[in-house]
Amino acid sequence: MFRAVLYTQWKWTRAALLVASIALFALPVTSVRQAGHGDQEWEAAEVLLSLSAWAPLYPITAALLGTLVAFVAWSVDHQGEHVYALSLPVPRWHFVLLRWSAGGVLLLLPVVALWIGLLLATATAQVPTGLSAYPNALTLRYLLATFVSYALLFVVGQGGKRLVGYLLVAVGAVIVVSVFDAIMGLGLGPANRIGAWLIGPLGPLRVFDARWLPIDV
Repeated sequence: MFRAVLYTQWKWTRAALLVASIALFALPVTSVRQAGHGDQEWEAAEVLLSLSAWAPLYPITAALLGTLVAFVAWSVDHQGEHVYALSLPVPRWHFVLLRWSAGGVLLLLPVVALWIGLLLATATAQVPTGLSAYPNALTLRYLLATFVSYALLFVVGQGGKRLVGYLLVAVGAVIVVSVFDAIMGLGLGPANRIGAWLIGPLGPLRVFDARWLPIDV
């Protein structure tokens, strides 16, 4: 049954996964090449500054990728009122586990593409003295960030459009209050406090608050 679930989710997400794989492979290759200056010797500070401009793309794409696969996993079930899932001769928790596992396996494809791109980029780069390449560490961090966003949104997506709507309303309310606070200077700062908790040492999104550099000190 896992093979059937995996195949159906692959059909739903294959176009997006292939595009993401190509983009993630090109990301480190392009960013590392842009950090160089032709035949001139690289300066460590210039390399770090150049790579830092590309760094936000890693956590952003990880969050988007996990979110996409999580919502697609439940979109068809929501459209069919979960009739197919309820008609299967397996407990509900088993079907949910199959859905989650299939999505997790599919997420490995773009992550592997990123890993290959990182290996190629760092292997052919002229790394300045004092810096080191971290293709494996960055890949593991990206994998963890992708799975964190996937797991969180998988739970939310299972609840249907109503739960997603509540979540969007809550996020929108925080943004509106934060903007109002910034204009009026009330010192409330709910978005800052919530964000600090989410990416704090014990926050669920701590992995996103890191240095996303393939070449670092």
